[in-house]
Amino acid sequence: MNAVNEFIRKESDNPTIGLLICKDMDRTEVQLAFQGITTPMGVATYDNIKIKEIQEYLPTAEQIQQQIGIAEEEYKMKLQEKQGE
Repeated sequence: MNAVNEFIRKESDNPTIGLLICKDMDRTEVQLAFQGITTPMGVATYDNIKIKEIQEYLPTAEQIQQQIGIAEEEYKMKLQEKQGE
């Protein structure tokens, strides 16, 4: 979520939310995953998620990899700009 907010999200976008999908609802794992996070997050188990119904709305692995590559390049450019100041 931090990477999305830092490198992808624009001011005109809605706030970023997170979704943690777990095999089972292990309270300790969920608490550790959320530690220090103050932005909205959702937790669900596999049993109550209809993956096939929402899959068409999710980006493909290739699209995610492409966005990560773009974010990485933007991050490198920002670092170079800061070092040049």
